[in-house]
Amino acid sequence: MKLSDAEYDRLVEELFSRHPSVQSSGFSGGAYKPGLDGMRHFAEKLGNPEHKFRSIHVAGTNGKGSVSSMLAANLAASGLKVGLYTSPHLVDFRERIKLISEGSFSMIPRGDVATFLKSFPTDGLSFFEITTGMAFWWFAAQKVDIAVIEAGLGGRLDSTNILIPELSVVTSIGLDHCALLGNTRALIAREKAGIFKAGVPALVASRDDETEPEFEAAAASVHSPLFFSEDMHIPVDVTGMTGSFDLNGPCQEMNLTTVLCALSLLGISPDFEVLSHTAAVTGFHGRWEHLCSSPEVICDIGHNPPALKVNFRNLAELGRPLIIVYGVMADKDLDGIAPFFPAGACCVLTAPHTDRALPEEFLYSRMSALRNDLVLYRSSSVSDAVDKALEIASEKENPLVYIGGSTFVVSEAVVKFKTKQ
Repeated sequence: MKLSDAEYDRLVEELFSRHPSVQSSGFSGGAYKPGLDGMRHFAEKLGNPEHKFRSIHVAGTNGKGSVSSMLAANLAASGLKVGLYTSPHLVDFRERIKLISEGSFSMIPRGDVATFLKSFPTDGLSFFEITTGMAFWWFAAQKVDIAVIEAGLGGRLDSTNILIPELSVVTSIGLDHCALLGNTRALIAREKAGIFKAGVPALVASRDDETEPEFEAAAASVHSPLFFSEDMHIPVDVTGMTGSFDLNGPCQEMNLTTVLCALSLLGISPDFEVLSHTAAVTGFHGRWEHLCSSPEVICDIGHNPPALKVNFRNLAELGRPLIIVYGVMADKDLDGIAPFFPAGACCVLTAPHTDRALPEEFLYSRMSALRNDLVLYRSSSVSDAVDKALEIASEKENPLVYIGGSTFVVSEAVVKFKTKQ
């Protein structure tokens, strides 16, 4: 359908205002609706599009977006028409729903977003139920050969879990969203294992004494063949390989290993050239993404303690003057995150434009109390914080600027750098 930019913007703004997303509103009110009944009823109204294409279902605490994107890129390189559903988006709502073809991607057209929102009643549904339904509807309409579907939160009660996939994948397990998923890694693993389906192979990235019994019990209960990536043979040694990839963050070797094992289970050969350009092929933002080369600026949406522990450790090991632009949501475990900041780093503390953010003055006060070895600054906006970080970097030799702590911080930074280009 022909659609003006103003009309499209109005429809999307109405979607966000009537159905607040967890990304913008947190897990309060109607933003988060656990359970599958609402999604199943909505899917019936859509004609059960999830039955009309093959799928791979990916859950996990960290890494599921990277694993989903790598899988989609490699599947497309093998000649398949691939749908990719991920969240959250950073710049454009349509980033969530894409077609991946050999070497490139396309987002769901604005006209198709509008057609969907005008054609189907969405009263009483959550934002994620609506966007999941939109993705399934569009993938079916596009006659994709296969879709890679990233779970939103948990797995067992996630809206995406109405799928019967060809393969279920669980990436890392860490403590995040504990109030909703459980306050131990074992309980969180149990929720993630809720995506296992009868007779469908399940692949888990790694095993440990706390989570392995949960995965084994879940797989046995539905007679799902269970595999652990670390037990499987892969054709190459991935050590150091992702350093040349455009997804080259500190956890990408584990993610690549998981992808190679998943491809093996699917009977598809890996294409390392394509895998090395996953971000470009799939339009994937915010995962150890380079925004500028002089000075070097990277951003990453890792926001929970497990992700930030790895990211900050990796930054510290580089041994370079480090400037961190950091903002955090008010509900995050700052006491658990603060110890991971590299000693002696310059930190420009800020707050993105969302009511969920911890105001920068409170963030500054708490970080001052928690870490007296850091050089702290504060800025009232992400844009100003980035400018301050670049100013500090200009006075140092071979500096590195890292932007993170929140999807919102990264989103605003990505927009700023793209505008400057």
